[in-house]
Amino acid sequence: MVDESVQITIDAQVATVTLNRPQKLNTLTPTMLDALEGAARRLEADRSVRAVVLTGAGERAFCAGADVHAWAALGPLDMWRSWVRRGHQVFDQWARLRQPVIVALGGHAFGGGLELAVASDVRIAAEGAQFALPEASIATCPGWSGTQRLVRLIGPGPAKYLALSGERLDAAGALRCALVHEVVAQGTALARAQQLARQMCTRAPVSMQLSKQLINAAAGEDAAASMEAMAGALAAFTDDAKEGVLSFREKRAPHYTGN
Repeated sequence: MVDESVQITIDAQVATVTLNRPQKLNTLTPTMLDALEGAARRLEADRSVRAVVLTGAGERAFCAGADVHAWAALGPLDMWRSWVRRGHQVFDQWARLRQPVIVALGGHAFGGGLELAVASDVRIAAEGAQFALPEASIATCPGWSGTQRLVRLIGPGPAKYLALSGERLDAAGALRCALVHEVVAQGTALARAQQLARQMCTRAPVSMQLSKQLINAAAGEDAAASMEAMAGALAAFTDDAKEGVLSFREKRAPHYTGN
């Protein structure tokens, strides 16, 4: 467990991370952002974990967004540096986890909850789940990539509909616009997500993780770091790399062969 409001359980090679604030519809607080960051760091470092499931406690909501009470009293500078910017940092970590991340949407995903779901790789929704960007109704704007990552996922038209109308999109509509990948019976989203995670664990983990990085790069998600990481790893295991290190140690000019 990372925090009472964000819990981690690991079963074999699958980690399940649960937003555990059901009485508040799992709305996000600064403490929960810190806990989500801690969870991402832990999972990134754990070589035994091959797939991650992210879910919310209770059947009413995966996450109903940011806790209004947590940010309503903030001044402009604190809103920028300790809330919006902080949320971006945490969600970016989740989007760039090396393992595949599957979100089980057993209930509604609104505002920041929808943005967190979009930072995942695969989204499984229960039939009763709904999706919305209600920020304009309280005179603010989507702050955690609802106007960026979401647009790359579903296109500007559907994203504008959500952000400008505030209307709720049901699970069937979310499936049509590719916001979610599967719609399952109410109460079964978590089980299906974990089943899919276990299936992914039978695949070659490095191949899966590299494929995820390549697809992320194609979608504009951390492209520079992905390309440099893979290029650096390839170059480091060439004969020329060995010669470079050896010549440095022996204080002589290197002789490179292009191998």
